[in-house]
Amino acid sequence: MSVTHSLSYRVTFGDCDPAGIVFYPNIYGWFDRCFHDWLAGFGGHAAICKDLGAVGAGLMSANADFRRPMRPNDDIRLAMTIRDWGRKTLTLDYEVTVGETVTATGTEVRGLFKPGEKGIVAGEMSALRERVGLA
Repeated sequence: MSVTHSLSYRVTFGDCDPAGIVFYPNIYGWFDRCFHDWLAGFGGHAAICKDLGAVGAGLMSANADFRRPMRPNDDIRLAMTIRDWGRKTLTLDYEVTVGETVTATGTEVRGLFKPGEKGIVAGEMSALRERVGLA
């Protein structure tokens, strides 16, 4: 499947650990930022959740592979691809590059969380898929 959304970012000193390389939790934050930047094109997370009666499009699972250190002033590109629209999950793949070099890859599994009789439950993803025009 082709890239669904991408964004560019310049790594700053504050993104890095004492060794001068990107502190790994920041990469997870960039995945999340890319996802929410994509949702902004459809009204944003809060508006989408309100329309769908959800409390969030949240993480169920996340992983990353770190292939090359990134350093301050590296211009990175984050590319997000939808791998799978499941009945109750959305699986997203991410690739982070500096130029042509892949520096990190990752996957998120997200659910559309809705209030239920026994608390918050994963709702049907078809509503989100329709909302973003991919039905």
